[in-house]
Amino acid sequence: MTCPQLLAAPSSALVDAELRPIRVAIVEEDAEFLVELCQAVNAMPDMCLTGVATTRAGALALFDDTPVDVLLVDLRLSDGSGIDVIRTAARLWPGCNVMVSTTLTDEQHGMHSIEAGAAGYLLKGLSAARLVDEIRSVASGGSPISPIIARQLLARLRSSGIQSVKPATTGGSPLSGREKEVLELITKGFKAHEVAALMQLSPFTVKTFVRRIYSKLNVTSKAEAIYEARTLGLLAS
Repeated sequence: MTCPQLLAAPSSALVDAELRPIRVAIVEEDAEFLVELCQAVNAMPDMCLTGVATTRAGALALFDDTPVDVLLVDLRLSDGSGIDVIRTAARLWPGCNVMVSTTLTDEQHGMHSIEAGAAGYLLKGLSAARLVDEIRSVASGGSPISPIIARQLLARLRSSGIQSVKPATTGGSPLSGREKEVLELITKGFKAHEVAALMQLSPFTVKTFVRRIYSKLNVTSKAEAIYEARTLGLLAS
């Protein structure tokens, strides 16, 4: 399946990427929902459906073709796990944004998907039109995560480190609880928009927390903030 817009586009590297349609591939076992998704994507002038698959084997075959911008993956496939597809995408299509669409609501699948390389994790129940909006979001650098999954992921991160924050040795912490959470997540490598999704905050609010952290610790960079916070006993070692 090819995109007519791409066939007409010049091959020059100077072509503005924003003028090119978002290339989308879909891995979805539910045949009826797959038809709805395909119709919704094909109806969008800024998108181009380049491939579809209904099984793990079919999904892995997609990687023989040109990389896409967004790969939508169902985790429950008749012949295996969609997480295998995510891992393969991360290895063979490193520039692709993978977004999960699934009925699986447990934090284990959510964490495994993100660790494998997924940039978003959405539970089924969204309309095809809404999912198209989320495809645009992840293509532009967003990380759409269903609230119930975000809460579970944040709880897991807290249990693995955020709640083990040491008390400051200088008679009280200069950081609020939320500021500590933001700094702990940033320390773990999460970007601002990912922190926003996990904590169910706006990216603007997260950036405000970061500015406050820098100001309170009298630093000007993430590395300095992490070093100073650890020196003060504000972060787990």
